Amino acid sequence: MWIGTLYALAAGLMWGLVFVGPLLLPEYPAALQSVGRYLAFGLIALPLAWMDRAALRRLSRSDWREAVKLVLIGNLLYYLCLASAIQLAGAPLPTMIIGTLPVVIAISANLRDHRRDGRLPWRALLPSLLLIAAGIGCVNHVELQALRADPDADPARYAQGALLAIVAVACWTWYPLRNADWLRAHPDRSPRTWATAQGVATLPLAAAGYGLLWIGMALAGAEFQMPFGPRPWFFIGLMAAIGLFASWLGTTCWNEASQRLPTALAGQLIVFETLAALAYAFALRGQMPGALTLLGIALLIGGVMWAVRIRPEQAVAEVHAS
Repeated sequence: MWIGTLYALAAGLMWGLVFVGPLLLPEYPAALQSVGRYLAFGLIALPLAWMDRAALRRLSRSDWREAVKLVLIGNLLYYLCLASAIQLAGAPLPTMIIGTLPVVIAISANLRDHRRDGRLPWRALLPSLLLIAAGIGCVNHVELQALRADPDADPARYAQGALLAIVAVACWTWYPLRNADWLRAHPDRSPRTWATAQGVATLPLAAAGYGLLWIGMALAGAEFQMPFGPRPWFFIGLMAAIGLFASWLGTTCWNEASQRLPTALAGQLIVFETLAALAYAFALRGQMPGALTLLGIALLIGGVMWAVRIRPEQAVAEVHAS
């Protein structure tokens, strides 16, 4: 349980980096950042795939189809929506909406996967969910006050950013549930191999998306300097760093956690991503979070620590029925 939690913590710390890219590259289209990140992920996965080729040969066609579905929804579409939301509304609003993921995934998994993982008792789970929700509420209150105080705020842009962040939540509620399905159904397979397989599946999709975006921008007469924009080396370096740490290594750590933890519990541990994203955002601002934000962070951590202590219970009737 604790090893799985540490893997989830490592994944969250690395996934928090994805909130930084759109802030560091505000002049780059969100679609270019999405396909650029996953093109880098796919290229990084190639030498790893060669070293892991024996294990990859064991994957069936249905396994590869599942990998393609996961990268389309959980990678490309998710990051396109997230990067667009951050560019439209800034980092705080999307971060706090994405911060609802632990609660959304925990409830979804407890309703959906209780036969396989055992049911986390709602009575025991409720304090954890309330602590996490209260923590997110504290952070959200501070950030919304800052948004209201901004005289240049555009309500329409913020609304569009909020909508795209909600779509991102839907994508990343679906992804860990489906990813955990495959990992729990294949306990003999390496989580590292499955992360590499997703990288390999991403490469042709990201390359095609990059090409189509380049052609589309040329036909539209866009002034953006393709293929790498006005800051090519910074863009390439940042995409490579995010592709390596957030995509491959982060996915590997998350897969390790998903094989060890009930899905409902693993879903709550995505709170580490929210905490990391907030820490990186405040570091970029060059300021310390206020008292209410720190209280929210403490509540989030407390909720996670409470959840780790909960053990799943298998209903007797369901055991006999199965």
